[in-house]
Amino acid sequence: MNITRIGAHPSNRGPADWFTGMVRIDSPFKGSEPARVAGAIVTFEAGARTAWHTHPLGQTLIVTAGCGRVQRWGDPIEEIRPGDLVWFPPGEKHWHGAAPTTAMTHIAIQEALDGTVVDWMEKVSDEQYQA
Repeated sequence: MNITRIGAHPSNRGPADWFTGMVRIDSPFKGSEPARVAGAIVTFEAGARTAWHTHPLGQTLIVTAGCGRVQRWGDPIEEIRPGDLVWFPPGEKHWHGAAPTTAMTHIAIQEALDGTVVDWMEKVSDEQYQA
């Protein structure tokens, strides 16, 4: 058995290539081979968001605090709140982040396919975010 204490390791800042605004990432678990699951607790300050991206085996978000937004390519922006569970199917282009005036935290769970959990794309423009 392995016990990992949340908060017992340093947080990472979301890389500017993949995030807009201030984002903190805590990665408390990543399965060892042959397991494929990985997870992170991600906190987005107000207005912060991911770039457009996909996941080869899909992604589950569990919103734990605040108010956020998600958007699937070609669909309108949707609001997310604590207790919401969001599923993105494999290969679905999407983004997620905080609302314009409120921070948001979620747990992100995804599986690796050939060592890859995410494929990053272009940043979400201010116009797209504010639509």
